[in-house]
Amino acid sequence: MGFTEIVSPWVESSFWDFDALFQPQDHPARDMQDTFYVERPESCRLPDDALVRRVQATHENGGDTGSTGWRYRWRRELAHKPVLRTHTTAATIRALAAHPAGTPGKYFVIGPVFRRETVDYKHLPMFHQVDGIIVDAKASLATLLGTLAAFYRKMGFPKIRFRPSFFPYTEPSAEVFLWLEHRNEWVEMGGSGIFRPEVTLPLGVSDRVLAWGLGLERLAMMIHGLKSIGELYFATMPWLREAPLCRS
Repeated sequence: MGFTEIVSPWVESSFWDFDALFQPQDHPARDMQDTFYVERPESCRLPDDALVRRVQATHENGGDTGSTGWRYRWRRELAHKPVLRTHTTAATIRALAAHPAGTPGKYFVIGPVFRRETVDYKHLPMFHQVDGIIVDAKASLATLLGTLAAFYRKMGFPKIRFRPSFFPYTEPSAEVFLWLEHRNEWVEMGGSGIFRPEVTLPLGVSDRVLAWGLGLERLAMMIHGLKSIGELYFATMPWLREAPLCRS
């Protein structure tokens, strides 16, 4: 599908995990009940000061984005705090900051993320995400939904639906659902949307950016017909002997 793979650190600064994505510093997702903060390193380095100041202005008053921002005093010391990354969007936002202005591009990352989740059949405190962005002035919401539908159809899932949603960093936003046959229900696979100007303009990007973050374990659970994603990590030896290494 023409994407370039990218990587980023598991221990990430709050700046890249939250602030650069226009997530306010008092957002509940940044609480210790939801996010794993780490003691070492004590602080993470921030990018160049001009970028940090643009992000700060966007939070406080909208900066040059035409927004009113979140109307609070943004604190640099909170942006330094290290966390176990809560989503691989931290990787795609880094790639976007380094992306040459005015040129189209496609990037993806697959990697572990960490959240204080209550464990059940579709939640674990550590799981993997498939994150991606498309940078293209001509891209649209139809491009985004069509790309995700094509991805899941290639994986063998024809029953796909999208539901309008809200995320601090995308507008419009949509959740992605696949039909889980043995549970007779729609299962959320992740979120998607178009990055808001409050995200892209401080990075120097004026083109439209389509973005998504999808759960990998839930996809594997459905492909292998498992009842819980925990079976991927607590599997029995007989299951491991029978499980295929890949699927064509």
